[in-house]
Amino acid sequence: MHTKKLKIIPLGGLGEFGMNSLALRWEDDIIVIDAGLMFPESELLGVDVVVPDISYLVENKAHVRAIILTHGHQDHIGGLSWFLSELKVPVYATEFTLAYVEGNLEENQMLDETELIEITPKEKFTIGPFTIEPIRVTHSLVDCVALAIETPVGVVIHTGDFKIDLSPLDDTPFDLHTFAEYGKRGVLALLQDSTNVERHGYTPSERAVVPRLDEIFSRTKKKLFFSCFSSSIYRIKIALELARTHGRKVAVVGRSMMESTEIAQDLGYIDIPPGLVINPGQIRDYSPDQLMILISGTQGEPMSALSRAAVDNHKHAHIDAGDTVVLSSRIIPGNEKGIFRVIDHLYRRDANVICDDGSSGLIHVSGHGSQEEQRLLINLVRPKFFIPVHGDYRYLRRHAQIAMETGAVEHAIVIEDGDVLELDKDNARKKDKVTAGRVLIDSGSSIDVVEDLVIRDRRILSEDGIVLAVLAINKRTGKLELAPEVVMRGFGGADITEQAREAVLKTLEDLSGEQKTDYGMVKDKVRSDLKRLIQKTTGRRPMIMPVIMEI
Repeated sequence: MHTKKLKIIPLGGLGEFGMNSLALRWEDDIIVIDAGLMFPESELLGVDVVVPDISYLVENKAHVRAIILTHGHQDHIGGLSWFLSELKVPVYATEFTLAYVEGNLEENQMLDETELIEITPKEKFTIGPFTIEPIRVTHSLVDCVALAIETPVGVVIHTGDFKIDLSPLDDTPFDLHTFAEYGKRGVLALLQDSTNVERHGYTPSERAVVPRLDEIFSRTKKKLFFSCFSSSIYRIKIALELARTHGRKVAVVGRSMMESTEIAQDLGYIDIPPGLVINPGQIRDYSPDQLMILISGTQGEPMSALSRAAVDNHKHAHIDAGDTVVLSSRIIPGNEKGIFRVIDHLYRRDANVICDDGSSGLIHVSGHGSQEEQRLLINLVRPKFFIPVHGDYRYLRRHAQIAMETGAVEHAIVIEDGDVLELDKDNARKKDKVTAGRVLIDSGSSIDVVEDLVIRDRRILSEDGIVLAVLAINKRTGKLELAPEVVMRGFGGADITEQAREAVLKTLEDLSGEQKTDYGMVKDKVRSDLKRLIQKTTGRRPMIMPVIMEI
């Protein structure tokens, strides 16, 4: 038994923000914590989402027992359909997280074939050699948990995303007591959220936004448009309560906002008094000073309700001069261009836009703990081994440094996606690497994986255009029946179509009779000579596609 090791294998989220997923393995039993996605960078043309490469799990699918979700944000659950397309295993999550998951699985026609099991804080459950206790943590979403996992070599705690909020709006505070109890009994390893490791001090409570938002509500004379992440149930609750206090009816606009609000109301996280919420079609029935429009699209998504309203292209939400638009959220890196474009359009409508956490008060607070909260939890748990998770490599390194500075940790170990960390009661070391990386997905009627070659082709098309060289060749003689046709699209500069046509003719003339019968060779030679000509005359490198028509 002494040779057996616990294996911790991150598959995503360690080296980047998003697509969080981690496998825990003991002998022939594997559990997976989270199955997230990330949204693509601008250079990933035409890609909808990015998910972890799960080759390791697929290769060991006979040993994968379950997927356990810490909370319902897309960077932790958004890749679940991708995982379940390869792994037929039960999914464990809290009530609210399961409500989100059900919608996602139903959309992908997987709901009926997936076993969903609800978990509750403080109620332990067992999967193979692992006994897991969910621990209540606070975050920007409701019903979030950390996981304390008893393994044959000791307890491993995975915090999930967290901040330490002792007075949350749903009156279910961060469970410091349970973390401290585990700390007294002894914890082998702590895997802790690194997201805000560069922020000093403490992250404010969600209640910290109330004074500034209350002031905005009281000063607004016309319609008030309120936009936040649709998963920010606490923020939605605050906005609804302020609307009621200030005598405004609420119209909920945008699919994701409507779904989240309905789920939160059904599960008792928000209490909407009768008559407060109206149908968007009733907006015109009220004066502007009686209305708040709760609207989705805070990240500038092109087809979101707010983006359409900003260009006066929404059926119900019309932004008029003097209306106030509150963007109560942070800017996710990579979304700046889209958000600023929407803000520009709002200013063109002569709206009053409030989108920053200025000195006048907060309109947004983070859902992740800052340095002092991270230190507090480390001091409570006092793990033998500390492993930072979630974030770019520099965040992980900084987090490991902070953990060691507390004096409560024996060893801090930085691992990345694909690393295999082996632990026993006394030692931990990086042993092997497994296949890890990202898979690019075009999501439409089906889930299509986009290969790197496709992305390269899309990039060439977007930057340098395309050239078609059409050759009509006599099947029997191998001679050209018509002059070559060269079509150029997607790049400006001098018109070199005629030069390109002459270059193709010369290429064909230089080929031997035998070479002309090998269409593959003809295409390669035409492509090569055209590439040389176009690069020399224009400096561009378009995609060149010779097309041979047999006559």
